[in-house]
Amino acid sequence: MPDIVAPMAIQSVREPAAAPFELKPFDAACVPSGLSLSQEMGWPYRMEDWAFAAQLGRGLVLARAGEVVGTAMSWLFGEDFASVGMIIITASARGGGNGSRLFDGLLSTLDGRNILLNSTDEGLALYQRRGFVPWGRVHQHQGVPTASFERNDQDGIRPAAAADLPAIQAFDQRATGLSRPSMVAALCGAGTPLVLERAGRLACYAIARRFGRGHVIGPCAAESSEDARRLIEAHLATLQGEFVRIDVHARDGLSDWLEQIGLKQVSEATAMVRGRLPEPDGPATMFALANQSFG
Repeated sequence: MPDIVAPMAIQSVREPAAAPFELKPFDAACVPSGLSLSQEMGWPYRMEDWAFAAQLGRGLVLARAGEVVGTAMSWLFGEDFASVGMIIITASARGGGNGSRLFDGLLSTLDGRNILLNSTDEGLALYQRRGFVPWGRVHQHQGVPTASFERNDQDGIRPAAAADLPAIQAFDQRATGLSRPSMVAALCGAGTPLVLERAGRLACYAIARRFGRGHVIGPCAAESSEDARRLIEAHLATLQGEFVRIDVHARDGLSDWLEQIGLKQVSEATAMVRGRLPEPDGPATMFALANQSFG
C-alpha cells in the first residue's frame, strides 16, 4: 500500500506592518528635510531660510522609518505669546489624523500661551477646531517693481548702526506688543536695517534681507503709513531690478500702493489667534511682516 502523504498546510503570508509615525523634536539635521517638504508645496524657501527659522525657533517633525514626513515650528515671544508656522505634511502622509497629531503635539509645547498664526484656506478648519479665530487678512505682494525710486538720506532716513539696536528692539515691542529682542537682533544681523528719525527719536525701522526668490522687505514698523512707505521706497531704491516680496496687513492700506508700483498681490492668508491678541503701546504699527510664519 502506498504511503499516504498528508497535504502540506498552506500558511498565509502577511505583509510586514507599515512603520509607525512618531513625533520627534526638530533639530538642525531636519533642515534639509524641511526644505524638501516646502519644495513639494511650491514654497520658494532656501536652505538658508529654513536654517534661520530653526535657529530662532523650535518645533516637531513627524517621522516614519527615520524619514521626516511633516514639520511644525513655533517662535516664543516673552512669557505669554508665540507664533506657529512652517506646518507641512507630505502628500503620502496626509489623512489618518497625521496632520492633527503633529499640530496637537506642537500646541502641547505651548500650553498657556496666546498663539498667533497665518493660515491658508486649506488649514482654516484644522485651526478653527482648536480654538483659533480670525482677526485679519495678510496680503502677499511680490515681483520686480516697475516703478523706480531714488534714495535721499537727507530726510531723516539712514542705515542703522549697532548702537541703534536697543531702540529698534524697543520700537518693535511697542509696535507689536510682543517681546522679541532676539528675533529682531537676528533679523538686523541677517539683513540691511534702515531707520527714520524725527526730532532725534526713532519713528520707523525696516529691514531688507535675502529670502526665497530674491529679497523680502520686512519687518517694517512705523507710526504712519507715509513713514512706512518712505522707508520701503528707500530699500527699493537699492533693489532696482531685483525680485522683492512684501507681506502686509490688509487693514493698513498699503496693498493698493504696492500694486501701483508693480508688486502684485499673489495670495492672501487669514491672520488667526488662540487666546488674546497682543496690544501695541502707542501709535506705531507693524506694516510689513518678516514673514508669515513668525510675523
